[in-house]
Amino acid sequence: MSLNNVLPFLSTLVMLVFTISVLQRYVVRRQLHFLFWGIGLAMFGAGSFAEAYLALGWNKWVFFVWYLFGAALNAAWLGHGTLYLLVRKRWVHGVTAALVIGSLFAGYLMLQAMPKLDESVFTTSKPVSEQYGTKALDAGESAPEGALTVNTTYRGEEVTAVRGLLPLGTPVRLTTPFFNIYGLLTLVGGAIYSAFLFWRKRVMPNRVVANVLIAAGALAIGFASTLTRLGYGQFLYLGELFSAILMFVGFQLAAKPQPNEVPAQQSVPASAD
Repeated sequence: MSLNNVLPFLSTLVMLVFTISVLQRYVVRRQLHFLFWGIGLAMFGAGSFAEAYLALGWNKWVFFVWYLFGAALNAAWLGHGTLYLLVRKRWVHGVTAALVIGSLFAGYLMLQAMPKLDESVFTTSKPVSEQYGTKALDAGESAPEGALTVNTTYRGEEVTAVRGLLPLGTPVRLTTPFFNIYGLLTLVGGAIYSAFLFWRKRVMPNRVVANVLIAAGALAIGFASTLTRLGYGQFLYLGELFSAILMFVGFQLAAKPQPNEVPAQQSVPASAD
């Protein structure tokens, strides 16, 4: 078993411990940001485990878990937890309803896509993130060496496409950018905003560093995913583990009380409040 086969399992373990820690805080505090963080982290962990499994063999329902929870939804649910932490307005509940309905709709679209999977293209020699989607080649663009291609009609034009598990134009793929952009803006933006507030007020320096680590962790997985799409998939699993560790350390550091905090404050575990 290679290192790349082991790394996703390590990421899953880190996220399992992280998820339990966050959900325990929700049980004690009953604050909704902990609940959404916990759900988002559980999705991250499920995606990491599915990715590890798919590095060893094929199972279409494991792929379902990987795409829906790992590729599509987890960033949005994590970011929504940060929104609940920073914004105490009623309209956030409306955003929650939209997120839940959107997630259920994405799950429905993913179920619709399952019978159409091109399972014959799957290989354990590449990360699943390099082979999940069929990609139309631009005019004059050559297919990567060893890639399987198909000539098909797409948007009324005859195109050559590199075959992937999900066919061209699969509706569920159109939903993924919306979830990921929302997650990036709320999780990274919220962490940076919180760090700036603490830094400006010269209070709780541990939470300045903590929020920077949380933002860096979220950006790390985005950067690793971008490298994968550019053909450098060997860095994906390391990026995921790095991301999981950074966010976990950031959260733990944020929960650590300062020496000058009174005992009543020591039990407050928020990562950005």
